[in-house]
Amino acid sequence: QVHLVESGGGLVQPGGSLRLSCVASGTGFDIFTMAWYRQAPGKERELVATVARDSTTYYTDSVAGRFFISRDDAKSTVYLQMNSLKPEDTAVYVCCADRLFWGQGTQVTVSS
Repeated sequence: QVHLVESGGGLVQPGGSLRLSCVASGTGFDIFTMAWYRQAPGKERELVATVARDSTTYYTDSVAGRFFISRDDAKSTVYLQMNSLKPEDTAVYVCCADRLFWGQGTQVTVSS
């Protein structure tokens, strides 16, 4: 069993930055593919980025070049650095491990 807790969300102006963190408790973090998803009101959940155990990364087109995912296996933590934020990035951001274990999410609001 893996328990995931996200933090780092908040209110930011367009063009600003935030860094989300997701800390895992339990075993096996270093073998999981970790991912960040987001869900905006009235929209389906969307995959944002993934980082595999070998640190290979994937980004959805809408965030490529602005968002950066990374992992620190020693700290059982995955990060999402979000730059040049846009109002359309507003959503609840949720991290997951191998799509088996999910956190509760953290709200990101981009607004002036």
